[in-house]
Amino acid sequence: MKISHDSDVIEIDGPPQFEYGQKVRSLRLIRNDGTFPGKEIGEVLVNKGDVGYVTRIGTFLQQFYIYGVDFYETGHVVGMKARELETMEQN
Repeated sequence: MKISHDSDVIEIDGPPQFEYGQKVRSLRLIRNDGTFPGKEIGEVLVNKGDVGYVTRIGTFLQQFYIYGVDFYETGHVVGMKARELETMEQN
């Protein structure tokens, strides 16, 4: 399995783009890569446009922030990169 690096930029040199509790929308379809328990590899976890809330902020490869997003309608908490999310206005 080949690891794809998004860029040479070290995202974690700056603050996270999203905050705990922030409402976000998925910009991409996300499938299980084998790390989501109880779901088959390739099974859809998040559809483009799904809405959730940031519940965790971690890092990956000492380069990227990973946001644990609770997609409350499906009950899935999925780790996503900032480029896979957009902010939704809080109403």
